[in-house]
Amino acid sequence: MSRRRIKQGHPSQERWLVSYADFITLMFAFFVVMFASSQADKSKVKRVSESVDKALEDGPGSRISAAVFEMFGGKAAVKPIAAMNEQGARKVEAPKPLEAASLTGELLPSLAYLREQLAKEIESGKMRISLEPRGLVVSLQQATFFPSGEDTIDPETYASLGKVAAAMLKLPNAVRLEGHTDAIPIHTARFRSNWELSASRAISVLELLTSRFNIPRERVAIAGYADMAPVAGNDSESGRARNRRVDIVILNRQQALTEPIPVVGAAGVPGPVGALAPQLALAPKPPPGAAQHPGVPHAPM
Repeated sequence: MSRRRIKQGHPSQERWLVSYADFITLMFAFFVVMFASSQADKSKVKRVSESVDKALEDGPGSRISAAVFEMFGGKAAVKPIAAMNEQGARKVEAPKPLEAASLTGELLPSLAYLREQLAKEIESGKMRISLEPRGLVVSLQQATFFPSGEDTIDPETYASLGKVAAAMLKLPNAVRLEGHTDAIPIHTARFRSNWELSASRAISVLELLTSRFNIPRERVAIAGYADMAPVAGNDSESGRARNRRVDIVILNRQQALTEPIPVVGAAGVPGPVGALAPQLALAPKPPPGAAQHPGVPHAPM
């Protein structure tokens, strides 16, 4: 039986077009799916946002989960989510005022007391009092308490400082004394720079408060800022006058935890206070020959 030889032709040179067409089809399908999945249902997002806002207004935060859970048909447990705007972007809200108020609420009675006791000094511009997130700040204006370019406290101002000391003795809070100057450089036989002048004035206030009014040294620290932290512009005499000051900062308890100074109880009794960490205790006594101000760190120079 004879076999017929089948004549084989040349392979097709266009078979690659089939694979290429399949690849293009798959790529087209991929981009269609990606495009479709990126189109958020804006109406649904808006309904979710409205439900979350309503839950925040009507009840505690635990109702947020229920609201979102209901919007998605109860198919899965959903964690609370942030509110969104109509474009689906997250809303970033500013911190609520209550957060800052909680830091300073403990010092509100002292603020009221000092405003009453120092009403004349405040009215005349000799002192300024403000409540800040770090604590209660009593600003001593240089023109009243110090001669120009000097660090000696005017004895006539002792009575005013005594009122501040009386409020400090009723509190367990740590205190930071901050010296400030204007931007005009100083270079005298006693002070080589504004850094030295600002720190020296803070130390003078420290010496007066601790020696005359019995403020425990362990509660106090000093800092000299020169002209680095102005409260007004240095382009006018009135602005420079405001910048020349010593700030008595009665730190709130949260801020005191960041200070490298010991914590004492009322009337200078060592020990933790309130929510302060129990491991905070008095610093050890300095060895003989050490600096005479154990609670006074070096001013930044």
